Amino acid sequence: MDHYIDLTMRRDPEFSLPQLMSALYAKLHRGLVRLKSDQIGVSFPGVDTAREGLGAVMRLHGDASLLQTLMATDWLSGMRDHLIIGRMAAVPEVHQHRSVRRVQAQSSPERLRRRSMKRHGLDADTARKRIPDSAQETLDLPFLRVASSSTSQTFLFFIEHGTLLPTPVPGQFNTYGLSSKATIPWF
Repeated sequence: MDHYIDLTMRRDPEFSLPQLMSALYAKLHRGLVRLKSDQIGVSFPGVDTAREGLGAVMRLHGDASLLQTLMATDWLSGMRDHLIIGRMAAVPEVHQHRSVRRVQAQSSPERLRRRSMKRHGLDADTARKRIPDSAQETLDLPFLRVASSSTSQTFLFFIEHGTLLPTPVPGQFNTYGLSSKATIPWF
């Protein structure tokens, strides 16, 4: 994690910033799947001050050679007009690190009821009594709208930037550039 690249969204009269960031994130995911790397992390440095979700900047973190390999692919096709692509740069001396991870809410009582019926052999009335509509969990986190490549369904992808830590935590990142344990430098 010694280098980074900032991808900054340009304002567009036709698309909102969250729409553009969601599209960029979907492209990054597909690019990371093709690259087959677990050593590129992502963060959104404007998240703490953003009025619109995650802000206008997506920051990619990784080793220089890996970031060069990613940027040499066509993963940004269709997005370049909407972006200002920063130069790859060495990470400055930082004293803060944080994890960036996905958080999923147990947001569908109906889905929880179906699961309970299947697992525990409950009938619909019993499941409804055990899991009322008030069991719905809501999250107050920024999110992206992501479409599943297998089902084509769109879902909310909540992203949490963890607490600031004084030392880095090594580890692997998933194909969304996220990790619940590994940290990225925060600056």
